[in-house]
Amino acid sequence: MNQMSSKPSDPNPVDTARPRGQIWILVAVFFAPLVIAFILYYGVEGWMPSGQTNHGELIHPPRPVPAASLPSIDGELPASTWKGKWTLVYVGSGTCDARCHEALILMRQTRLALNDDLPRVQRLFLATDHCCDRSYLQAEHAGLLIGKLDEASAAEVSEVFQNATREPLAEAGRIYIVDPLGNLMMSYPREAEPKGLLVDLKKLLKLSHIG
Repeated sequence: MNQMSSKPSDPNPVDTARPRGQIWILVAVFFAPLVIAFILYYGVEGWMPSGQTNHGELIHPPRPVPAASLPSIDGELPASTWKGKWTLVYVGSGTCDARCHEALILMRQTRLALNDDLPRVQRLFLATDHCCDRSYLQAEHAGLLIGKLDEASAAEVSEVFQNATREPLAEAGRIYIVDPLGNLMMSYPREAEPKGLLVDLKKLLKLSHIG
């Protein structure tokens, strides 16, 4: 009596499609908050939510910061510095004048006021020259990242910030926000309301679960 050979049955198309669909659902859940944040802050031509307010100046379109290492006072900051966290950036002379002190304190206090969201935000001082007043920075701003824009290898990064506002970097005294994907997206002139930085940042962190 001949035995019939058994062949594994072909997988059910529905069964193979289900895991693939679940993956796309997870991707959508992960990225949707950041997409919403981009829409609300960057805007879409022809549509903008009514009553939308922000205290900083939008940089539209957002400008990607070059994925390159940056010279620092202790070697270099890796290219990954710009990715994975929201970054508060101040650009100015490394001698750190009164405006520099004011801006760095605002960045520090704004981050502290985020409470549970504090780890999602980092601070970066980009020195355009005369880097740096180490004694002041180490005593008052522990954990502050410091990059140097006065070297040729930092030219591309310097150009991104320069082109964002069309002002001399060392004189503008601006604070900037870079998103977790490495996009320069907002700036705050020296006359901006200090509390506005915290209000905007809280809104961004609430809308986005990335970073």
